[in-house]
Amino acid sequence: MAENTVKTSMTMIQALRSAMDVMMEKDENVVVFGQDVGYFGGVFRCTEGLQKKYGKSRVFDTPISEGGIVGVAIGMGAYGLRPCIEIQFADYIYPAYDQIVSEAARLRYRSAGDFTAPITIRTPCGGGIYGGQTHSQSPEAVFAHVCGLRTVMPSNPYDAKGLLIASIENDDPVIFLEPKRLYNGPFDGHHDKPVVPWSQNPLGEVPEGYYTVPLDKAAIFRPGKQLTVLAYGTMVWVSEAAARETGIDAEIIDLRSLWPLDLETIVASVKKTRRCVVVHEATRTCGFGAELVSLVQEHCFYHLEAPIERVTGWDTPYPHAQEWAYFPGPARVGAAFKRTVEA
Repeated sequence: MAENTVKTSMTMIQALRSAMDVMMEKDENVVVFGQDVGYFGGVFRCTEGLQKKYGKSRVFDTPISEGGIVGVAIGMGAYGLRPCIEIQFADYIYPAYDQIVSEAARLRYRSAGDFTAPITIRTPCGGGIYGGQTHSQSPEAVFAHVCGLRTVMPSNPYDAKGLLIASIENDDPVIFLEPKRLYNGPFDGHHDKPVVPWSQNPLGEVPEGYYTVPLDKAAIFRPGKQLTVLAYGTMVWVSEAAARETGIDAEIIDLRSLWPLDLETIVASVKKTRRCVVVHEATRTCGFGAELVSLVQEHCFYHLEAPIERVTGWDTPYPHAQEWAYFPGPARVGAAFKRTVEA
């Protein structure tokens, strides 16, 4: 749904900032807080200028206490506010995990609907910036596992703004994961090539005003006939590069929302192509890709003509020196495409 169709070129950083700006202007109950988000504007400048515009009571800095940040947000949400908070890196969200899982995710159920936790937890995730083991993790699976949470990961500025507005308006707690390698441009996994800015991509054209992207609907990022690729975040662009470089006509599904999951779109695509490759950056064992493989097997078994493949990060801490050996690049993804179509 859109109210303002005038578009302007935005990076993902600018699109996220615009989403918060739109919602803070629209609803005085929306507040933004976290480490360094006020005067400093956030480590990636996603909240730059918001404190100056809306004041220190609605945009403010917090101590380095992730559990405290989330705990305060839950209390605010229960009393009618809509906090949009930032955990500076997804790698540091674990001290708040108990608050997220035991309190935010359970509040609606435990109170029989009398209280909700309408909080949005923004956090940068993923690698590709030489962040090493403590600034590169992709923890989406540990949140998608939890009943009562919504887990979202956009792949482009247009979706990022629409999904963030929808998240802030939603009465459930939303884990909003932002692939930091996509903040300034679409990244296809070729780290040795010049950065392509969002200004050169149609998905960098973003409406200036209010609009939403559904929190439970995947997008067919690239139509195709030979195989279905299930991906999200940075891996959407890596998968597109792999399809281009191998010449394989892959249909790429950008999940956008990991939970709720748009199973209908996934099943329709796999039944059409009869082959499936799942791609994500997180570690392989118990990653969200395992759930996707299980669902495809369950719903599409009699249509499949080849085993389902997974291309993921390795079961190790994210290595600084060997980042590009860990990162699932186009070569590794393309090899899986070839094995699948040739099986």
